[in-house]
Amino acid sequence: MFGSIGRLADWIIGHRWWTLTLLTAWTGLMAIGHYDPRLVLPEPKSSRPPDTSAAQTDSPAPASVGSNVSPIRVANGDVVIVVRSDQFFTPDGAQAIRDAVAAIEALDHVESVFWMDEAPPLNIFGLPEPILPGRNASLTRYKAAKQRALDHPLVVGQLMSADTKTLLLMVKIDWLFVTEDADATDKLRDTAAAAVAKYADVTMDFAVTGEVPIRVSRAASTRSNELKYQLIGYAIALLIAFILFRGLSSVIIVALAPAMGVFWTLGVLHFIGLDNNPFNSVIVPVLLCMVGFTDGVHMMVQIRRHRAEGKSPSEAARRSIREVGLACWITSLTTAIGFGSLALAHHEIVREFGYCCVIGVLLTFISVITVIPLACVSPLGRRVHSGYGRNLVDQNLGRISEVIDFVLLRPKVISTLAIVTTLILGLVTLQLRPDERLTSNMSSGSEATMALAHMDQVMGGLETAAVRMQWNANVPAGDPEIGRVAQAVDELLRTEPLIGNPLSIVNLIAALPGEGDTASRMSMLELLPPPLKQAYYRPRDRQASVQFRIQDIGIASYGEVFQRIETGLAQIQADHPDVSISLSGDAVRRWKKLYQIVVDLALSLGSASIIIFVVLSIVYRSLRLGLISVVPNLFPLALTGGLLWVFGMSLEIVSVCAFTVCLGIAVDDTIHFLTRYQEELGGNASPSDAENSGAIRRAFVGVGTALVMTTVVLIVGFSTALLSDARDHQIFAMMGILTIGSALFADLVFLPAMLMRFSKTSQTNR
Repeated sequence: MFGSIGRLADWIIGHRWWTLTLLTAWTGLMAIGHYDPRLVLPEPKSSRPPDTSAAQTDSPAPASVGSNVSPIRVANGDVVIVVRSDQFFTPDGAQAIRDAVAAIEALDHVESVFWMDEAPPLNIFGLPEPILPGRNASLTRYKAAKQRALDHPLVVGQLMSADTKTLLLMVKIDWLFVTEDADATDKLRDTAAAAVAKYADVTMDFAVTGEVPIRVSRAASTRSNELKYQLIGYAIALLIAFILFRGLSSVIIVALAPAMGVFWTLGVLHFIGLDNNPFNSVIVPVLLCMVGFTDGVHMMVQIRRHRAEGKSPSEAARRSIREVGLACWITSLTTAIGFGSLALAHHEIVREFGYCCVIGVLLTFISVITVIPLACVSPLGRRVHSGYGRNLVDQNLGRISEVIDFVLLRPKVISTLAIVTTLILGLVTLQLRPDERLTSNMSSGSEATMALAHMDQVMGGLETAAVRMQWNANVPAGDPEIGRVAQAVDELLRTEPLIGNPLSIVNLIAALPGEGDTASRMSMLELLPPPLKQAYYRPRDRQASVQFRIQDIGIASYGEVFQRIETGLAQIQADHPDVSISLSGDAVRRWKKLYQIVVDLALSLGSASIIIFVVLSIVYRSLRLGLISVVPNLFPLALTGGLLWVFGMSLEIVSVCAFTVCLGIAVDDTIHFLTRYQEELGGNASPSDAENSGAIRRAFVGVGTALVMTTVVLIVGFSTALLSDARDHQIFAMMGILTIGSALFADLVFLPAMLMRFSKTSQTNR
């Protein structure tokens, strides 16, 4: 392996013009990918299907086969316009909202708008009767209209809030006439606002949310964040590097490697159509910038050391590639393995993120071992060693060395503490419970997110789920048994505060004139308008449903709720054996698949840990060193997971990504330390305590500066993602900071102690 790295170093430096030509051609190709990949390849198609997580998927099933009646779907709209006002039931307010709806319907790309005034009448004659009276109606009629709206089961809690201050407009889009994203978002809101603006005394606030605005918001956030966080990451990395290196040329050269790595990676992502993944806009550029900077610092420290010793630029670059190149390759390989393990995840977004990170890490490695050495032998690198030995880390490395001395005097105690602490924190991490929410990767300040939060408060949520009832042939249509089951299900759902506004034949029958329970009034269903009846009761299919709303507060919050509901439904079914009852909906399916997040984490971390252990054991030709590396690499993850549990946080999809990414990064410094440690032993198969301790100290002196530098850069780099207003990005950054900081502690305290305690005979396995 060392021989291969040596030959690579000779070729890169000995044939520098060929290397530069290849790099220039590759960079030009990636520039085309950034500008327009269709110039080289056909238009890329994303491998991920359209995101329909926010869709109202549990709208009623279609009408019976052969029926030409389209059921009313209250919670069904491509776009939901949330209107807030306390003037809906005033003459000007009623006319203003009517004008707003008419203006929206007049748009070419709007197919229909379903709102309160179009709710079907619930009178025994079926006569059309809009909720809002005309503008010239008396105040008494408006007061009666408000009460009529509150009594209408399809209005209150479905199209209007119980306090009558929020209306929902369900907009269906005709996609044939849509030309830009704004047609399904801003244009709808602005059109409605313009229609209301002519009423000087009316105040109405319009906001858009729903399936389409949520998807558009995610895409817009991705586009805006991509460049912003690249620039922030680069700027901070340059500033920190300047402080640490005390030389402008060193800073520029070190910055070139991650910059080129990120540029190449994003170019490839544009070519293969993976540039729209929400994690790739912020996390991948910052992550690759930090990974590239980490290896780049190790390379630059070594080059500066050789230049300060008087070696020529070419010889310093060649020696540095030989000495650091292997460690950089192993770190890139293990990091890629960590990221690649995400390919085992259940979620497509996570898998794509893993693929992108693998591509990025490998390209960044190529950038580090080519761009930095070539730049150092160019005129730019003539004074690259300027300021060597005078930076903050070098000046204070002696103080950090005191920590190593303290550790080496107590290897047994500290090794035991490391193993026990890692095990305890690992057990605490296992107590984390999975969770998932619709808006986790959206900007918390976006219009769609804020409107959705308002719907959670006043409408019980945007997303819907349902209880399905299917009876067998023994139960005739209109049988009181159906009413009794529906009544029991309705009562069960209303015992749960988190279940929003159940809607079924129970509500519809109760709204009709007359008295009695649902079972005794099943015949009244024949008086309902067919589209309304088909929505919740389909006798030809022997089916009925009870719909309810779900808030976006984390699906784990509904875990016990759904469990109690399923238990109650099982009891109802036991009491009515001719009726089959089931809980359904996207929210229910996500709850049942929450365990998959834990499985994803176990698969990705488990497989990555095993493969990394095997790789290190093979590279170092020592099973013992492979085992020793396990604790320093798992301790940071266990500590981060333990802190998540202590602060009451959940295990989410972003956590799976963060844990795996952090494992790949945390192992980097361990590898650099172990590689230098083996070199310092010089092939000594049975070192004495003094020789072992001396090798550990020399390894620290050799890589200690780079370890501290890279940790500082990584922590500062990850902190840039904290500036994002997307919750997922903030969680990822927080976990990264905790893990990288604790990884330095593990490498400076636990790793030397375990090497001193357990590695005395490690070389006998060579």
